[in-house]
Amino acid sequence: MQTEGRSRHFIYTDWILTETQFDPDQLHSKETVFTIGNGYLGTKGSFEEGYPHALPATFINGVYDDVPVVYTELANCPDWLPLVVIVNGESPTETLRERFRLDQGEILRYDRQLDLRYGLLSRYLRWRSPSGKTIDIHFERFASLADQHVLAQRCHLTPVDFDGLIEVQGSINGYPENQGFNHWEGLDQGKTDQGIWLQRRTRHSRIELGMGATMRISGAEASLQVSTAPGYPTLSTTYLAKSQQTVTVEKIVTIFTSRETETPVSAAIEKLAHLPDYATLLKANQQAWDEIWQQSDILIEGDSTAAFAVRYNLFQLLIAGARHDDRVSIPAKTLSGFGYRGHIFWDTEIFMLPFFLFTQPAIARNLLSYRWHTLPGARRKATHYGYKGAMFAWESADTGDEVTPRWALGNDFYGEDVRIWCRDREIHINADIPYAAWNYWQTTGDDEWMQQRGAEIILDAAIFWGSRVEFNSERQKYEIRGVIGVDEYHEFVHNNAFTNRMAQWHLEKAIAVYDWLAQKFPERATELEQKLKLTPEERTHWQDIIAKILFLHDPSTELIEQFEGFFQLEDINLADYEGRDRSMQAILGIEKTNKYQVIKQPDILMLLYLMRESADFPYNEKALQTNWNYYAPRTDITYGSSLGPAVHAILASDLSRSAEAYEVFMQALMVDLEDNRGNTSDGIHGATAGGVWQAVIFGFGGIQLTENGPVANCHLPDGWTRLKFKLHWQGKWHDFDLHKGQVTSLRSEFKIQNSKFKINYPHK
Repeated sequence: MQTEGRSRHFIYTDWILTETQFDPDQLHSKETVFTIGNGYLGTKGSFEEGYPHALPATFINGVYDDVPVVYTELANCPDWLPLVVIVNGESPTETLRERFRLDQGEILRYDRQLDLRYGLLSRYLRWRSPSGKTIDIHFERFASLADQHVLAQRCHLTPVDFDGLIEVQGSINGYPENQGFNHWEGLDQGKTDQGIWLQRRTRHSRIELGMGATMRISGAEASLQVSTAPGYPTLSTTYLAKSQQTVTVEKIVTIFTSRETETPVSAAIEKLAHLPDYATLLKANQQAWDEIWQQSDILIEGDSTAAFAVRYNLFQLLIAGARHDDRVSIPAKTLSGFGYRGHIFWDTEIFMLPFFLFTQPAIARNLLSYRWHTLPGARRKATHYGYKGAMFAWESADTGDEVTPRWALGNDFYGEDVRIWCRDREIHINADIPYAAWNYWQTTGDDEWMQQRGAEIILDAAIFWGSRVEFNSERQKYEIRGVIGVDEYHEFVHNNAFTNRMAQWHLEKAIAVYDWLAQKFPERATELEQKLKLTPEERTHWQDIIAKILFLHDPSTELIEQFEGFFQLEDINLADYEGRDRSMQAILGIEKTNKYQVIKQPDILMLLYLMRESADFPYNEKALQTNWNYYAPRTDITYGSSLGPAVHAILASDLSRSAEAYEVFMQALMVDLEDNRGNTSDGIHGATAGGVWQAVIFGFGGIQLTENGPVANCHLPDGWTRLKFKLHWQGKWHDFDLHKGQVTSLRSEFKIQNSKFKINYPHK
C-alpha cells in the first residue's frame, strides 16, 4: 500500500522522497538530504553537471588527514560524480556548444527522487537550452551495498525537438576541497582498456587512494575518447542524436584506499576489468538492500509522513555504519557533511548504536570494536591529564586521541575567542562507552567479544574513575568536581548527577565483568590484570566509590538536583522568550546562561531514561513525573540540542502525554528533511536519527526487555493504526505487529533480573 505525504517542495511516499522544484537557496541543505552511501563511503547529493558554489563531497570512513586548529578531519575524496552533457550544433562544423546546467537555459520539468528501499538517487529533467533545444535527461546513481568498492551512474538522454550532436564527458575530479583545503597530492593517473584511473595520497596521514572508471553507451553509434588532463581524467563520447530517441550512458567507478589494500590503484583497475553492466550491479545492490530492510524496517500505518521519515532516518544510519571495518565508527554528521570534521562523539554509543544493536548486531560489534582499537589514544589522554586508565576523547578520530579544538572563533571580529571546555571536562563519555559495550553483550550474548575486547574497554575506563574521583572527608563522600554534564550550558559544575551516577553504574558493571572474566576466562583475566595493573586494592576502591559517591536526590520527592547548586541558580521562564529563533545561549551569552536554570538538552531526564531498569535507581511514575515537571519546562528543547527531542518523546510517552510526545518526536523526525535547525547543510544529525528509532521502539512501542525476550506495552500516537518491526535478542528474532487499542498504562516495573549475574539490566 502506497500512502503519500507532502511538505514544501517534497512528496513522501512509503519509500520514496521526491523533490518537485529546485531551489538554489537550499542547494547545500539538499546536498545533505540526498546523500547516498554504503557504510564504506557517503556521497552528498550534488549534481552530476555541477552548480555554482556547490559543495560536492565523498567521505570514506577512516580516511582522515591533518588540518590546522582542529587536528584532523575526514578528507573529502576525489569526486566521482562529474557527468557533463553538451548539446552541440547539427553538424561537426557548427561551433555552438551548450553545456547542460541548471543555472542556464530553462527548467521545464524537475523531479529528484531518493528511493530508500534501494539507496537509489534519480533526477528527471526537461531542459531547454539558451538557443531553444529541448532535451529530457534522467540521471541515476547508487553506491553498491553488495560491493562497497563499486559506484554506479546511469544517464538517459532523449532530445525532444531536435537532431544533432550530443557530447557526454564522464570524469574523476582529483581536486576535492574541505571548504577551501585540499588534502590530496597527485601521484599518477592513466588509462586502461576499460577506462581511466587516478592515484592520490593524503598530504599528512599518507593514505593512498586509487580510483578507476569506465563508461558505456547504448542506443547510438559512438566511441570513447580519453583525456588525461592533470588530476581530471575524463572519458568522453560524441554521437548523432535523433529527436525522441533515447541514448543511455553508464559510468561505473571503483575505489580503494591503502587502509584496505597495499595497492589501491591495482585493486581498482582489477575490479573495473571484471565488473558486469549497470543493470546487473543494480540488481545485486537491490538484493543486498532487501536483506538489510528485512531486519531493520519499521512499518507505520496511519501517518504517511512519519512512515516515510522514520525510514529516511534509518536509511541515513544504515549508509553510515561500516560492515567490513571495525576500526571506524560513525561521525556525528555521519558521512554526509563537513560538520564536526568527521569526528566521533558519544552520539554513536548512546543514540545510534541501539538501532544497530537490535537490528544489525554485526555492525554494532564493529562500532564498539573501534573504541577498543582507540584505547591507546584514550590512555595517552588520561596520562596527559594526570589520571590512570583510559580517558576517552570527547571528539575522537582515527587514533582515539583528543581532537576537540581548544578554541573556536567568536562571531565578533574584535571579540575574544571561545574556549572549548568539552575536551577537558565533559567526561561522562567515559561511562557512556562502557554502557554501550555492556548493552551489546547483554543483548547479543557475545562472550567472545566481551572477553577479547569489551572487558578491556570497561575495566580500563573504570580505572580512570578510580583516579578521577575525590574523597570529601567532611561529607564522607566521593565527588567528581569540575565537569560538564550532558547539559552543556553549564561548563564548570560539581557532582553532576548524570556523571556521578553513570560512573557509579560503570564501576558496578566493571566488578561484574571482572568476576565473570576470572571465572570463565582466567587466563584473559590474568593478562588484563598485568596489562592494566589491576589489583585487589583497585577493586576494593571501586566498591568504596560505589557505596559513597555523592548523588543529590531527595527520596521524599524523588527530585534529583542536576548538579550541586543548580537549584540556587536564577530561575527562568522560557515562555517569556516565545517567538525566538535561536538558542538561549545565543540570546543570553555563555556567561549569563551559566547563571540560569536553563538546560541545553535533557540531563536528569536523560539519566532517568538510561537508568530506567536499574534496581537501585528511582524510575517510577512519581520520580519521572516529578523530574519531568521540574526539568522539561527549563529545557531549551527546540533550539538547544538536536539530541533532546527524541528523549523527551520517550519519557512523555511513558507519562501518557501523547500529544506532547508526538510533537517533540516530529521535531526530531524532520530535523533534516525540513532543516528545522537551519544546519542540515553541515550533515545529517546522526544522533537524532538514532533517537528517532529509540522513540519509536521504546517510546511508542513501549518495548521492555525481560529474561524471556523483549515484550511490548505500546501507546501509539493518535493516527497511528499499526506499528510493525523486529528486534534481535540473544540470537533470536522477535517480531512485533502492534495495533491501536493495545495501549496499556505506564510501565512501572522495570526490575528485570539479569541471568548472568542476577543484577539489573539497563537498556536504552
